[in-house]
Amino acid sequence: MQWVTGENARIPIKSWCADVEPEAMQQARNLANHPALRSHVALMPDCHCGYGMPIGGVVGAKNAVLPSAVGVDIGCGMIAVETDIPAERMTEIKFRRQIQDSLKSKIPVGDGRSYKVEQAWDGFETYLDSEGAVPEFVTKLDRQNLGTLGGGNHFIELQKSDNGFVWLMIHSGSRNLGKRIHDVYHEKALELCERFYAPIADKQLTFLPLEEQAGQGYLRDMQFALDYARENRRRMMNTFKETISEFVPEVNFIREVNIHHNYAALEEHFGEELYIHRKGATSAKLNEIGIIPGSMGTASYIVRGLGNPQSFQSCSHGAGRRMSRNEASKTLTVQECDTAMAGIVCERWSKLQHGKHKGTVDLSEAPQAYKDIEDVISSELDLIEPLVRLTPLAVLKG
Repeated sequence: MQWVTGENARIPIKSWCADVEPEAMQQARNLANHPALRSHVALMPDCHCGYGMPIGGVVGAKNAVLPSAVGVDIGCGMIAVETDIPAERMTEIKFRRQIQDSLKSKIPVGDGRSYKVEQAWDGFETYLDSEGAVPEFVTKLDRQNLGTLGGGNHFIELQKSDNGFVWLMIHSGSRNLGKRIHDVYHEKALELCERFYAPIADKQLTFLPLEEQAGQGYLRDMQFALDYARENRRRMMNTFKETISEFVPEVNFIREVNIHHNYAALEEHFGEELYIHRKGATSAKLNEIGIIPGSMGTASYIVRGLGNPQSFQSCSHGAGRRMSRNEASKTLTVQECDTAMAGIVCERWSKLQHGKHKGTVDLSEAPQAYKDIEDVISSELDLIEPLVRLTPLAVLKG
């Protein structure tokens, strides 16, 4: 842990991030004075400003949930698979490019890109059959999006471990479904907090008491989005494994990890049952296996949780941004970004952030826009034990 402060706060702030940007620090102070939160606010080393609550933040709420403390991409997370393919098989850039091109032909990537036909999944019907389910949360778009990557910082990577073997990794979530659920319940939380005159410094941090129907509804619909996100990653990874098998038929898949980093869960901490909100943070219970990705062009880690109670048994979810998307897109050059990606298969760069050209990566996703993953990992060695270090061979972005 880097520091603790209780200044001008109802509960302390405990940080594994040495230098928290001012906007994120103000958000942490707002959380530290929130009426529904208990014990303390924990900031992970990848902490940076988010909507209402910092990304890389962890809080515990008593009998309440905060939609913005989960985030709009409910269930966003990671999946990684270890293979027995020697990394030497991936030496040729042309071979890696062929694998990536094959993946691109099978998995829709990017904002607004989905399958043309609706995808079948028992989870849709199970959810719609549940009591109180909101039918509008299962649309044609959700059925077409299942098994697709999305945009922004979501990625599909071919990686090699330091001990010389190939890994497969994907970062994605619940697509548009999670945002719609967040937006509906954020409005309900606003109404409830205004009705009961709840003293909240930032209206983005409105909450849902669990004795209210809306609170129970959020838990139900959040869980549906978590299930959807996990299935979304699983389907893409199955396609990834099938594709790798086409190029290396003798491959064996050794182990698989599939985790969330935007969710709330009922857990016991400091003698209380609390809804632990991990927004851009990963569960790191004792001996729990997790994934901490870097930025494109830098290392990612498979880690083992140490169960540190001071972080609510959590750790970072990635490298964390050090530059806003606007700043990175305006200041970084294509040459700088190409240099950072030397030897790694990736798409061409674009400065467009919306309506970007197909087959390009926004400069705001370049490695320079993110914190140093090695610094992030070294700042949380009391939270996790690094097990496997992975470096990218090919990166497919949304």
